[in-house]
Amino acid sequence: MSEELYRLVYYSRNAIDGDEAALATAISSILEKSQINNQRVGVTGALMFNSGCFAQVLEGSCSAVEAVFERIQQDERHGDVSLLAFDPAPSRAFENWSMGFVGASVDDAARYGTLVQASGFDPARMTGEALFETLYRLALEEERAAA
Repeated sequence: MSEELYRLVYYSRNAIDGDEAALATAISSILEKSQINNQRVGVTGALMFNSGCFAQVLEGSCSAVEAVFERIQQDERHGDVSLLAFDPAPSRAFENWSMGFVGASVDDAARYGTLVQASGFDPARMTGEALFETLYRLALEEERAAA
């Protein structure tokens, strides 16, 4: 019998010091390591960095998602890590993404629609479901653009 699928949604404040190049290098490193580690433990999801915040959805077994989230909380590049949702999920929304990166550029901000207008992409003002829906929508757009 397989473990029940869980989905975790969180945001954190950027705690990476340095210029734009240092930030890009750090985010690239986060993604590269996440993709390798997440694939190994069966965790999928999407990461967004915008406006000085990270927003992420993780999905997998309860124990695997908890372990990944624990590492994130200990990572000095993340500040004020805030859990928005951690619940059983009916299915994977990001089954093809060991860790997809969406919504990174200023141009992508236009794709956030009314959510950004309402909150200025301040994840502290979003629900877990709203943040999940945003990342899911952006991931679908990324997949369509890549096809």
